[in-house]
Parts: sequence; C-alpha cells; structure tokens
Amino acid sequence: MERRYPDPAVRVLDERFNALRVTAASVECLYQGARWSEGPVWFGDTRSLLWSDIPNNRMLRWDEETGVVSTFRKPSNNANGNTRDREGRLVTCEHLTRRVTRTEYDGSITVIADQYQGKPLNSPNDVIVKSDGSIWFSDPTFGIDGFYEGEQKPPELTPGVYRVDAKSGEITLMISDLAGPNGLAFSPDESVLYVVDSRASPREILAYEMAPDGCSFNDSRVVIDARDGTPDGFRVDIHGNLWCGWGMGSDELDGVRIFTPRGEAIGHIALPERCANVCFGGRHRNRLFMAASHGLYALYVNTQGVKGG
Repeated sequence: MERRYPDPAVRVLDERFNALRVTAASVECLYQGARWSEGPVWFGDTRSLLWSDIPNNRMLRWDEETGVVSTFRKPSNNANGNTRDREGRLVTCEHLTRRVTRTEYDGSITVIADQYQGKPLNSPNDVIVKSDGSIWFSDPTFGIDGFYEGEQKPPELTPGVYRVDAKSGEITLMISDLAGPNGLAFSPDESVLYVVDSRASPREILAYEMAPDGCSFNDSRVVIDARDGTPDGFRVDIHGNLWCGWGMGSDELDGVRIFTPRGEAIGHIALPERCANVCFGGRHRNRLFMAASHGLYALYVNTQGVKGG
C-alpha cells in the first residue's frame, strides 16, 4: 500500500467526497490470511472487531489495542453476516445451519430464525437490526449452491428478505422478487431500506420506502445501477451516504465505492482485492473497516456510521 498523504488509494470521483476524507489518513492492512472475509462488526466495549472467514468455517477477532488477530469462533457454521442488536448482542447469519442466531451475554446461542412456513431457510447472508429491535436479514441460496461456503442442498424457499419482530419473534417475508438478495442497510432515519440484488444483470441496489407502520413498504426503486461493479455488503453514514463493498478483479473496481443517497458515485477506496463488506467502528464510529477477500483493511474518514450500523 502507498504510504504518502493524501493516500492515492482514496479517490475523489466528485468534489462532494472531499468533505468525507481525512487527507492525513491512509488505508491500513490489518490482516492477511483469510479465504473470504465477510461480515465485519465492531465491539466498542472490547475495542475489537469480529468478522467471518466463511470457507475456513471460523470467525476472527482483531484487537484494537494490540493489533493481534485471534480465532473468536471455530467452527462457525460457515458464518457470514454479523451485526449487534440494540442490547449489544452479536447476531450472526450461518450458512451451514441455515439460520440466524444471537450470542447471549453468557456465550450461549439462541436461534432467531431457521425456517419459514415449515421449510428451512436457504442460507442467511446479511443482517441488520432496526431501532425498534426488529431483525432484518437476506436469504439467498449462495451458501447451498455448493460446498465452498456450506453444504450443497436444493432450496425449498424463494430467495427473500425477512423481518423478525422484536417482541413476538414472528418471521415475515418482506421481499420475494429478487434473485439474489444480499447486503442490507437502513437510511439514517430508517425511512428507506436499501437492498443489493446480486443476481440482477447488472447488479443493483434498490431502495424500499418504508410505510408509516415501519414494517411494510410504500414503494421501491433502483437507486444504484452497478454496471461493471459488484456491490455486496454496505453501510450508511450519518449523512445517508452508502459505503459499498465493491470490485470484480480490477484495479478500477476493487475496494469500496461511496454513493450519495440519490445513487451518485462520489468516491472510491481502492484495495488490492475485492471488498465484500464494511462497517464503521472505533471510539467515534469514524473508522471504516473493510473485509476484503483474504484481508481486513481500515481507513479513518470524516464522517460517522449510523448507530446500529
């Protein structure tokens, strides 16, 4: 990686991105040695980051104070996406067991969802938690399409996006017309749910406008046409900008691409490998952590991730 300021890996595509940059910050490689890094989640109370290494069937932990990377959980049931609920507990999507789980404070595991209408889920992929405590997750077939990230199985459900009610635990199918629902994120005011469709051609990020009840939609639209890019997991900052894992094996695409809420590309963080997912962390939620193929990267930015993101 380049070691000069401003870091040439942080590329301005539109002058509006300048306000989001820290010119005296550069991309840092924190770890190399994964097979497919995914699902980063920040734990401020322990000053650590957890993320998934799906094919290696493990979750890793990076310690901010020491920089040491250790194994957090192995086997992980081919864990993919992770987040924290509004009580600070780890919520994880597992490919092998085809379920969404919560890790309790004592380390025990609670199953949040593993079936819908009596049929097993496909392979929960990404997960977010709304301020009302409801859990939203995508369920494509990626983890059952082969043996690399789970066990090959025939799907019994259409790929979908689900909502789990915080009080009743009821599971509702919210979106069922996407071939490959993937990354999820809410706008800062939670009026919009963004969803990546990984099997659209080209890939798209759609915006679903929430109804006043907070658990249904009024409308949807395509907000980002990825063209040659491959959006995967992403997070939203307090200004509503989308920081998207991006790439497809080229210097121009690999890394993180930043979009306005209207879908305008304004910046790009170039990485030497494709980025699958990101999260904001650090004391002020102003450090972007990037889970990218074999590695984990970080960059300080001049914005903050939304709470709960």
